[in-house]
Amino acid sequence: MKDKLKTSRALHFDQLPILLALAALCVVMSVLSGDFLSQYNVVNILQQTTINATLAIGMTFVIITGGIDLSVGSILAFSGIFLGMMLKGGVPAPLAIVLCLLIGCACGLLNGALVAYAKLPPFIVTLGMLSIARGLALIIAGGKNNSTFSAGFRALGTYRIGGVLPIQVVFVIILYLAAHYVLRFRKAGRYLYAIGGNEEATRLSGVNVRRYVAAAYVACGLAAAFASVILTAKLNSAQPSAGDGFELNAVAAAVIGGASLSGGCGSASGTLLGALIMSVLANGLTLLNVSSYAQQVVIGAVIILAVLLDVVRKRKS
Repeated sequence: MKDKLKTSRALHFDQLPILLALAALCVVMSVLSGDFLSQYNVVNILQQTTINATLAIGMTFVIITGGIDLSVGSILAFSGIFLGMMLKGGVPAPLAIVLCLLIGCACGLLNGALVAYAKLPPFIVTLGMLSIARGLALIIAGGKNNSTFSAGFRALGTYRIGGVLPIQVVFVIILYLAAHYVLRFRKAGRYLYAIGGNEEATRLSGVNVRRYVAAAYVACGLAAAFASVILTAKLNSAQPSAGDGFELNAVAAAVIGGASLSGGCGSASGTLLGALIMSVLANGLTLLNVSSYAQQVVIGAVIILAVLLDVVRKRKS
């Protein structure tokens, strides 16, 4: 019990600098732009965060094991195209959504099987899946968008609770609560941290390492498919080009939130804070009329700084 309490306190302490950084960034942006703290803009930031936050939580599961998944953006597009085709083909929305999620899980399972059982490098496997899923999305869609869905389905991306809070924000909050529960209070979560910390020692302790590594990639694929549902409903369009480059933002959110690319470290709450930092930074720079090209430079510098701080922290520990 004492060890668990100590670990919980350590986790909260590790995330405190991230929370302070987010608060400081909000203060700076509010001073520089009077529109930053307006209700419209705050809601806009939350809405902009949903897709990246969804992809990033799946990425966090993989990064904790010491892996990486570069295919999430393409899986988003691939599952989204299938979702759009099913909806246009008359498949009921609930069933279409379930099948879409299963497609994401299948892509994640293939990644996980090749990494965990075939012992292929995660970078190469998921880079290959990035190309395969994107190519299949373009072939199936014929390079065209599939749009104009039912009002009931579109409500998943457009409905606002009380006329203010976007429903997709609530979905993401529920997703993060579930991820936090798994990572912090379930045996599977403890095993993922153990694998990232020392895979061989975890294997020798009797844990089926390959199964849990594969499961992490399945979770990542599921998160990508879930993001495709939200994005398709929001845009009222399934696009084969959707999610292009999103994998880098997902990795960045996890790393900024405290996940270590060497494995064994990361959290749901930290990743959510990392995703919010990225959205606040991008939104603030836009309000300040900073060009999109310069924004890429700033965000890239923030990512490098986050990795540098992680390296420094590990050297001190």
